Amino acid sequence: MTEYLAIIHKDPESDFGVIFPDFPGCTTVGRTQDEARVQAQEALEFHIEGMVEDGTAIPATPCLDQVIHDPSLGMAFVVKCSRLSE
Repeated sequence: MTEYLAIIHKDPESDFGVIFPDFPGCTTVGRTQDEARVQAQEALEFHIEGMVEDGTAIPATPCLDQVIHDPSLGMAFVVKCSRLSE
């Protein structure tokens, strides 16, 4: 299973949002952090599936240290993608 970095954030009066720094346009939301994490895996797998179908190169897995130094982005976590083999 391949792992990719996701950033979860929450603004006042909103749901939890998730973005993927290496996959522009791949976003999702959840009412709770747990729901957002589940939705993140589904969103990433769907996004990557579309990239594969389109023949688009899949980014190499990122280094957590590259993103963790900017706490304004939100909390970083790893999403496992079963659509790609390691």
